[in-house]
Amino acid sequence: MLNIGLLGCGRIGQVHGRTISQIDGARVTAVADACEAPAKALAEATGAKVMDAVELIAHADVDAVVIGTPTDTHYDLIHAAAAEGKAIFCEKPVDMSAERIRECIKAVEAAGVPFMTAFNRRFDPNFANLQSRIVAGEIGGVEIVTIQSRDPSPPPISYIKSSGGLFRDMMIHDLDMARFLLGEDPVMVYAVGASLVDPDIGEAGDVDTAAVTLTTKSGKICQITNSRRASYGYDQRIEVHGQKGMLRAENVLENTVEIATAAGFQRAPAQHFFLERYDAAYRAEMSYFVDAVTNQKRIFPGIVDGLRAQVLADAATRSYEQGMPVRVDNGTV
Repeated sequence: MLNIGLLGCGRIGQVHGRTISQIDGARVTAVADACEAPAKALAEATGAKVMDAVELIAHADVDAVVIGTPTDTHYDLIHAAAAEGKAIFCEKPVDMSAERIRECIKAVEAAGVPFMTAFNRRFDPNFANLQSRIVAGEIGGVEIVTIQSRDPSPPPISYIKSSGGLFRDMMIHDLDMARFLLGEDPVMVYAVGASLVDPDIGEAGDVDTAAVTLTTKSGKICQITNSRRASYGYDQRIEVHGQKGMLRAENVLENTVEIATAAGFQRAPAQHFFLERYDAAYRAEMSYFVDAVTNQKRIFPGIVDGLRAQVLADAATRSYEQGMPVRVDNGTV
């Protein structure tokens, strides 16, 4: 039985708590949060004990920790967990600073503990199926990857101000997905952006509409578009074009019923929120983590994957700010 401690009992902590409770061979033994109420609620729901973070990480009844706290706390929690020999599951981004992530990598590697960066979209059944068929060679060599990711509406301005910017906060999932599908790391990044959804986002120093082009050493191209607004639901689509054909993953809709009348064909809107859209992915990634730790398997995506996505997000931010392409030296990752 893998005993797991949950650090952070907010929205994502609740998701992971429910998921772990449904996995054979794992249980939540302790939870910690800066706020008492959500910690108590999650403890009652999972049968866990409420502890403070320091106590939880050091506790003998905790084999692994799930870090779902604010990003600026990850660095210290990762170092503490590694020092205690705990397996680590960490929400993205690992840290807002690539240099601090490198310091976390040193701590994790020195301790020899398993580490998983929670890029849950790799575990979405549709995206995972698409990637496996690329690897199987169904469309030959990949030439162009197109990723579209649009939120139904922007988050509060208070969140925008502390998020690190769209490229580091929202697009980092897509940058990891680009690496996952391309099969190699981009070496050039060119980004453009604008504030078209909410002028307050622009005044806060961020963009709400962006596009990035990634190019690999072999010449493969990935195009990513992001928007903080989509009136028709949570828009998550991928298309991969190769030498022998094309693979495409469409939106997941609220239902599969379609009506046809004299006015035309009509389908349901896309699912409206990321917790609905990626429910299966959250379950799959945690099941994978539990199995990998229990059976001592190598984990992907690991902490280095978290760093590589952050390096691309930093490059996209610089490209937007400078108005020119930015080269990425993967040798420094």
